Amino acid sequence: MQKSALFGAVRTFWYKLKQNQSNVESRHMTISQPKNSISQTLTLEDIVGCKWSIRILTLIRQGISRPGAIVRSVDGLTTKVQSDSLRKMVNLSILEKITYPEVPPRVEYKLTQIGERFVTILDALTDLQRDIDTK
Repeated sequence: MQKSALFGAVRTFWYKLKQNQSNVESRHMTISQPKNSISQTLTLEDIVGCKWSIRILTLIRQGISRPGAIVRSVDGLTTKVQSDSLRKMVNLSILEKITYPEVPPRVEYKLTQIGERFVTILDALTDLQRDIDTK
């Protein structure tokens, strides 16, 4: 099975899970953005529902941590979409942004402890989808 089909199945699984939940409040784990940014709330649903975020997380786990390398590794990913996804994941404390004081500036991303826990959940969903596909 191709990776894109697998990620599509994860998104479908998540969408069906959302449809079955009756209480809108209970399905969101909300974390506010920092006070110095726009006052919006992000949910894990924003990350799981986005095919690019899952692919970016996969690449970061594989050791590709610089934004330019991530864009070059995924066909169709634009820098704008990548920046939005990375910003959301940093605001949710899934990723940590490391900026090096060099010229030219160098930026890398790495998983936080919460990010490691989040990826294990994605791994469990991937395993579940594999089991469903083999039946």
